[in-house]
Amino acid sequence: MRLRQVALVARDLETAAARLERLLALPPAYHDPGIIEFGLDNWVAPLGDTFLEVVSPVREGTTAGRYLDKRGGDGGYMVILQVDDLARARTRLDTAGARIVWHARGSGVGEERTEGLHVHPRDCGGAILSLDEATPPEAWVWAGPSWAERASALDARIVGVEMQSSQPEAMAQRWSELLGLPHVRQQVGDVGAWTIDLARSPQPPRGGVLRFVEDADGRGDGVSGLDLGLGDASSRDELVRRAVGLGLEVQEHPTGVSLHEAGIRIHCLDD
Repeated sequence: MRLRQVALVARDLETAAARLERLLALPPAYHDPGIIEFGLDNWVAPLGDTFLEVVSPVREGTTAGRYLDKRGGDGGYMVILQVDDLARARTRLDTAGARIVWHARGSGVGEERTEGLHVHPRDCGGAILSLDEATPPEAWVWAGPSWAERASALDARIVGVEMQSSQPEAMAQRWSELLGLPHVRQQVGDVGAWTIDLARSPQPPRGGVLRFVEDADGRGDGVSGLDLGLGDASSRDELVRRAVGLGLEVQEHPTGVSLHEAGIRIHCLDD
């Protein structure tokens, strides 16, 4: 199991996407025409072999629109994890009493396909959870054709997701049940957190980490942050330069830097 894609939600897709493109030196993004089924437009760009998405409602009465209203603006929305056996994952979800609100199937070039299950957000908390299986494993239809030929100028990938809650331990326990992985208490700097390590092996591809923390900004339960792993010092320097150019405050930490953009905290870690 590994972290593969994270979706943010924004009122103004064009503005949010343009700022992220500038900040992260992203290539031209993919717009999935099928997402109109949910009353949304979207934008998906690769960061290494992980993906950042922004969705935005284009009609009234969407789940994304209600989420924007509930949390008072842009922010995190959905976490997509890749599994190697979707049928087994479905059995675990059913056993845990999680409702499936959408069963997605997509085809790409040749034999490429990606299939996923969206869990009702009330049955997990923090975000919409999707478990997806790709064939072959390196394929990812949701990112559009030939995504591997588009790359960020930064050596970066998504390595973690932070979710906040008034009851972070309970949320971590629920995600642990759904994923069949243990949750443990950790101290992250001055902040205590519950974490789920998705990696089953220390060898690449690393799975990533889910982190559950106390609601720190009063916006309620939701995705509050992303961890980006930076592969080299030049990528860190370039990201800081771009952040300053966008007028963002950059905070230095022993392990990297952090900033705030698109309604979330972005923790940029020296990978």
